[in-house]
Amino acid sequence: MLTWQAGLAAVLALVPIGPKRRVRLEQAAGRTLALPLMARNDSPPFDSSAVDGFGVYPADVATAAADAAVRLQLVATIRAGDSTHLRLRRGAAVKLLTGACVPPSVGGVVMKEYCREEGRAVIVSRAVEPGENIRRRGGEFRKGQAVLPAGVRITPPVVGLLATFGYANVSVHAKPVVTIAVTGDELLSARESLRSGKIRDANSHALHAAVRALGVDGCRTMRLKDRPALLRRRLADALRRSDVLLTVGGMSVGDYDYVRPVLGALGVREVFWRMAIKPGKPTYFGVCDRPRRVRGGRGGPCLVFGLPGNPVAALVCFHQLVKPALLKMTGLASGMRPTLRATLVGARRKEAGRLEWVRGVMSSRNDEVIVQATAGQDSHMLGGLARANCLIQFLPGASYLADGEVVTVEPLLWRE
Repeated sequence: MLTWQAGLAAVLALVPIGPKRRVRLEQAAGRTLALPLMARNDSPPFDSSAVDGFGVYPADVATAAADAAVRLQLVATIRAGDSTHLRLRRGAAVKLLTGACVPPSVGGVVMKEYCREEGRAVIVSRAVEPGENIRRRGGEFRKGQAVLPAGVRITPPVVGLLATFGYANVSVHAKPVVTIAVTGDELLSARESLRSGKIRDANSHALHAAVRALGVDGCRTMRLKDRPALLRRRLADALRRSDVLLTVGGMSVGDYDYVRPVLGALGVREVFWRMAIKPGKPTYFGVCDRPRRVRGGRGGPCLVFGLPGNPVAALVCFHQLVKPALLKMTGLASGMRPTLRATLVGARRKEAGRLEWVRGVMSSRNDEVIVQATAGQDSHMLGGLARANCLIQFLPGASYLADGEVVTVEPLLWRE
C-alpha cells in the first residue's frame, strides 16, 4: 500500500493553483498574495521623529549633562502631519512631536525627558548622537523594492503593509469551490430523533467546519443514500460545479460501497486507493479532467478525495491530506508542517506496517514538552479527537512506544 508521504506528494503534484483575482483591501485578509508586494514609496516616506523631543545640532549639546545643561533658542514646533521647510541654525532647537517631519538641518532629537522649556528657550541636559531618534526615509524599504513574495498569506500585518504602500485593491488567488458528499442509508440529520439502526451525520458538519476554518467559504454539503443511480446523478453534478469533491463513506469493499465504481464510471481517473495509515486505510484520490469552460460549471480539473466514513478517520485524513491541497490551491507557497519532539507519558502498542496517528494532548512539565494519548482511539470515537491538540507519529516499522520515549508530534491546526 501507498505510504502517506508518497500519497501526499502525489496529491500536491496535481493540485492547480487558483487563478488570480483582484479584491478590495478590506476583503484581502486570509487570502494569498498572487503577485509580489512591491514598495510604491519609501518607507518611512520622510525623515521623522521617533520620540517627543527637540531637534538640535549634536555639536550644540555635546557637553550637555544634568549638572551642565545647555540653553538653546526654541524657534518652532512641528507636529505629526505638518510639512516644513525650516532650516535650523546653530544655537537653536525645534520642538518635534512623535512622527513629525524632521527638517534636513536637524542632526539628532533629544528626548523630552532630558529637556525643559522656559518661555522661548529649551534647557537640554543630555548630549545626542548624530541621527539619534530619527527614523530615516527609506530606512525599512526603498521605492521599487520587493517587500513580500507571492504566495504569502495576507495576515493583519500584511494588510498594514498593503495600506502603507497605497494598495486599495490586491491581487489574490481565487478560493476553490468545495462539495462534501456524505453517503449512507444509516445517516440522519442533527435535528432528527435517533431510531433503531440509525446514527446522526457528524461528518458533513465537521468537514464543512474544517473547510470553512481554512478560509474557503464556497462549500456545500449533501447527504446521499446508497443508490448507484442517485450517486451517479448527484456526483456528476458535483464534479461539474466543484474544484474539490470530498466523498465520505462508500470507499471500502462492502456490498453497498458504490462510490468508487461510480466515480470511475463518471470519468474520474484514480490516482491511488488505500494507504498504509491508521486511521484512514481506504482513502482514495482521483482527478476528473474537464474542459476549461463548461457551461454552468467550473473549468479545469476537479480533485476528488474519498474519505472513510468513520468520523475520526475522515477528519484526520482531511487534516493530513486534503488541507495541504486546499492551502496550495489558494496559492499559499509554504507547505511547512511544524512538528515538535515531546516525551511520551504512557506506553503504546500497535501492529507494525502502518503509520498511525495517535490523538494526543501536549502540555509542559518542568520546562519539558510532554504528550499523552487521549482515551478513545478507535476511528469512530470523536471525543478523543475533540480533546486532542496534536497527533503523535507512531511510525510504520515500530510496534511499541515506551513510557518516557521521545516522539514526534504534529500540532492539530484546524485554522491556517
